[in-house]
Amino acid sequence: MNVLIVSGIWPPDVGGPASHAPELATFLSARGHGVEVVTTADRPPARSPYPVSHVPRSTPPGLRHARVAALIALRARRADVVYATSMISRAGAATALARRPLVLKLVADAAYERAKRRGLFNGSLAEFQRFEGGLEVRALRGARDFAIRRAAHVVCPSAFLREVALGWELPPEKVTVIPNAIPPLPALRPAGDVRAELGLEGPLLAFAGRLNAQKALDVALEALAAVEGPSLAFAGDGPERERLERRADDLGLNGRVRFLGARTRPQVLELFAAADASLLSSSWENFPHTVVEALAVGTPVLATAVGGVAEVVRDGENGLLVPANDSDALAGAIRRFLEEDGLAARLAAAAASSVEHLGGEHVYTRLEAILRVAADR
Repeated sequence: MNVLIVSGIWPPDVGGPASHAPELATFLSARGHGVEVVTTADRPPARSPYPVSHVPRSTPPGLRHARVAALIALRARRADVVYATSMISRAGAATALARRPLVLKLVADAAYERAKRRGLFNGSLAEFQRFEGGLEVRALRGARDFAIRRAAHVVCPSAFLREVALGWELPPEKVTVIPNAIPPLPALRPAGDVRAELGLEGPLLAFAGRLNAQKALDVALEALAAVEGPSLAFAGDGPERERLERRADDLGLNGRVRFLGARTRPQVLELFAAADASLLSSSWENFPHTVVEALAVGTPVLATAVGGVAEVVRDGENGLLVPANDSDALAGAIRRFLEEDGLAARLAAAAASSVEHLGGEHVYTRLEAILRVAADR
């Protein structure tokens, strides 16, 4: 079977798709399948055992989208099936032109994401499903629906997102939940060495991901300011970084917050392993890779109970959950985690075993089976 993988980001980029897509590519290649990749990049991606073609992100947006679609259509002609983790509207159009089956991994509602970026809607994902909107919103939904309806199969990392997708009139048998896999765990440096390098003392919380509005990191900073003692390390970059740095200064958090910039996945795992807890303050999520990564290295998660987060973080078992957009509630969870006798140790002891069932061999074998069925149609 020859598989074309489409991913908007690829190493050295960081983020869920930049971890998932290369892991799947490596798995399929090791199983004897032909693999090729189409992505976008700021600079040429690192060499891989399989071809990785890219469109420069410096290309003007309209032209970039057209070039991505053309490249997918060209490379799809050599594939038996196309697997797209993002850029789904372009993958839908390109695979229709190339007459190749398409399997989509949904990580969000693309119409919702674009409507928010363009200032067309400012509510929650659930509210967007009931929002009629104007011509532009309907066009965004139309592009999304064209791609998902021509897909042979749709994969969702969470039951939450599957329920959202079923609201788009997809047949239930066409949509499968396959959670994100735990990462291969490299040898990690001792926690003390990592903490000393950061120059942070005392209890340590860690966040990893894009510094954007979705992550609601103001809530995290306000919660931190309300609790005496702990520090917070941010691994990642994004459009909110400069504003968040100023906000940390305004809250008097100098010396308690570190903005580390982009980190490789091993460095993120190392940070999580060195932390007492991972912190996630998002206003909405699907099934974040970073939650699985933190738990896999034995670190509990303090998170907002949004989207699919509660499908992996179980309140009082491997982490603590609070409502979204509530800095007081998040501060209370941090305080409880640090002060309640035996709680931190109990949550940490349960963390790694709670995600053992998400091993890569199991997850990617299920994906391989879906790709085979689509390719054989």
